[in-house]
Amino acid sequence: MEDPGGGDGGQAAGSPPGNGSCGGGGGSKGKQASPKGREMFKNQRRESEGSVDCPNLEFEYGDADEHGAELSELYSYTENPEFIINRHCFEEDFRTQVQGRGWLELEEASQKAYIMRLLDRLEVVNREQRLKVARAILYLAQGTFGECDTEADVLHWSRYNSFLLYQMGTFTAFLELLHMETDNSQACSSALRKPAISLADSTELRVLLSVMYLMVENIRLERETDPSGWRATRETFRTELTFPVRSEEPFALLLFSMITKFCSGLAPHFPMKKVLLLLWKVVLFTLGGFEVLQALKIQKRAELGLPPLAEDSIQVVRSMRAASPPSYTLDLGESQMAPQSSKQRGRRGRKLLTKQDSLDIYNERDLFKNEEPPPEEEEEAGEGESTLDGELDLLERGPLVPPLLSQTPTTERVTFPKGLPWAPKVRDTDTLVGLPRPIHESVKTLKQHKYVSISDVQIKNEEELEKCPMSLGEEEVQETPCEILYQAMLYNLPQYMIALLKILLAAAPTSKAKTDSINILADVLPEEMPITVLQSMKLGIDVNRHKEIIVKSISAVLLLLLKHFKLNHIYQFEYVSQHLVFANCIPLILKFFNQNILSYITAKNSISVLDYPSCTVHDLPDLTAESLEAGDNNQFCWRNLFSCINLLRLLNKLTKWKHSRTMMLVVFKSAPILKRALKVKQAMLQLYVLKLLKIQTKYLGRQWRKSNMKTMSAIYQKVRHRMNDDWAYGNDIDARPWDFQAEECTLRANIEAFNSRRYDRPQDSEFAPVDNCLQSVLGQKLELPEDFYYSYELWLEREVFSQPICWEELLQSH
Repeated sequence: MEDPGGGDGGQAAGSPPGNGSCGGGGGSKGKQASPKGREMFKNQRRESEGSVDCPNLEFEYGDADEHGAELSELYSYTENPEFIINRHCFEEDFRTQVQGRGWLELEEASQKAYIMRLLDRLEVVNREQRLKVARAILYLAQGTFGECDTEADVLHWSRYNSFLLYQMGTFTAFLELLHMETDNSQACSSALRKPAISLADSTELRVLLSVMYLMVENIRLERETDPSGWRATRETFRTELTFPVRSEEPFALLLFSMITKFCSGLAPHFPMKKVLLLLWKVVLFTLGGFEVLQALKIQKRAELGLPPLAEDSIQVVRSMRAASPPSYTLDLGESQMAPQSSKQRGRRGRKLLTKQDSLDIYNERDLFKNEEPPPEEEEEAGEGESTLDGELDLLERGPLVPPLLSQTPTTERVTFPKGLPWAPKVRDTDTLVGLPRPIHESVKTLKQHKYVSISDVQIKNEEELEKCPMSLGEEEVQETPCEILYQAMLYNLPQYMIALLKILLAAAPTSKAKTDSINILADVLPEEMPITVLQSMKLGIDVNRHKEIIVKSISAVLLLLLKHFKLNHIYQFEYVSQHLVFANCIPLILKFFNQNILSYITAKNSISVLDYPSCTVHDLPDLTAESLEAGDNNQFCWRNLFSCINLLRLLNKLTKWKHSRTMMLVVFKSAPILKRALKVKQAMLQLYVLKLLKIQTKYLGRQWRKSNMKTMSAIYQKVRHRMNDDWAYGNDIDARPWDFQAEECTLRANIEAFNSRRYDRPQDSEFAPVDNCLQSVLGQKLELPEDFYYSYELWLEREVFSQPICWEELLQSH
């Protein structure tokens, strides 16, 4: 299977990108730029400087969007006619059971009795009758909108009905139907024979998954006004999803198996968007969101005897202010400078260092108004349109920094921040490498900020267990929801990760259509393709929205899994991370960001009047091409900004403290790609971009740092300080990826040893103690099956009493 985001990275590993030569000079000879080229460059610069005026985005990061938005994203606009079909199925059946009253007028006992009758008829053999009953149940889960007047009423009754449906055993019944549909070989073979798969091929699966998603999402949501009994129902549901009783696997594993089956081409009709959304919400519900993670982290540190955390990362980021991004011309300084005299270089360095406390320095006026861009800058502007197909060859030729500033701003005073947002940390207090000599006397300061992570303790414990397996005995493993999920995923985890990344690659806006790529549009394309311009525009918006939702769900699932596995055990996290890296996750994320991120975040791929629940209670107005182009009035698209932050956090998780993976960022020339993302004025997104830039600055060289002082200043202000980290002045520009291969091999050996020790324990181990005492062995209590007691006397008669024993032969044999 071809790994997603494949490619060899474009540049040879022996020459670090973005640096030019190892020394200071080495730029191209200047040529006279053509008037046409200069004009093109100036237009691009004006466009970029215009984007700098992007206002601060009032975005609050969380586990998910608001409740109504999360429910509306379950449905594509192509599915809207099915709302009416569901209503007809319910009302047709309801009128035969209840006369003269609506669903909202019934007492709770009558409502439960009706649901029981529906569930009884869900077991009929006839497929069409079963689908009608399932649609009636779906209408209940959708909030019986035919009897509601407002959107708030629809959402309220959707939650109420979801709790009622779960209490009557609906989820278990639908789980059995889902197993049956996923194993339906006839539907799979029929879909494989079709030249084009449409919405009609996944009708039964979409109805089942919609009901299950609505139940999970509605019951997961906690509100202060909820009835007291709902809390117990919620915990029961969480336990059922986490600790399966009837099956041998958690519910999430069934969804993972559907994803791998879809990606293998055996079930192209599976509605992947609904599967991924349901998987995300099941993981979020069973393992917990970011607040639960923070509470678990505090609890685990206390259990290990570690000092409490200094702060909550997400809370700190929420209080940070977004900074203005560097202007386009300064973005061009991604590699070596043109040769200059030492006097010029010194004067230039002082100018760039005049004010570093903000990214707002050069945006107040056009400092390059009278400058003529060299031809390399024109070529660089054109290269920005290329993508990471096959290899990340973006910015193959290193661009030049702008010419010297004509004037030095002498009137501005340097201001420094009053305080940094993060408490500093130190990982190593045994070495003084990288510290100036006067600080050698202040090692006490380092020890005060010494930070021991949960991962450090887990690695140390693992080393001791490997060294002394007999004396330390077996490790006690708590059966947490995260542990149960990891055990269930363990043996097929590489396939799960590759499948998720293949779908992410197909949904990325920078991906080009290929004949061998998977079709993720099976649950959005109608049976009859549009014939008018308006229908085509509507479908185009629907397809883009569909892809955005897929990216959102995959990014959230991967981030949650990594964070929970890291807290549960560091080697579980490393196992998932390594398989993501092997499947080319790093270049795939960089390929995703190799676009106009500001345009992606402000995209308006939504039609508010068609969103659930608005479309169920309001009359649909006449849609026009102008209204579709205008979109909504939102400042940004929540799901796209959420996805971008998730992907950046994911990239940080994969590369943090891993030199070999940091070199991948350098080889794939990620610095200019990441710097363009700083144009989005949102503090959390900028923070994770700056973190990714910080870890690779020592590999980019001194010249890169000189020409990107505003970015360096922003890193200093916003990213946590590691006191003896030489990120700002260290130079490893000669480092090569193969220098760090031993690091990955050692990590892989440690992971395999951990998995083997904890999960591959044989029954008859040579290290297992043997009880040689006859009385002790005979005195052990053994749990025998129930049928043994019924047939014990018969067994004695047949196997013991009726068999002649030749004692002489028995004695001779011994």
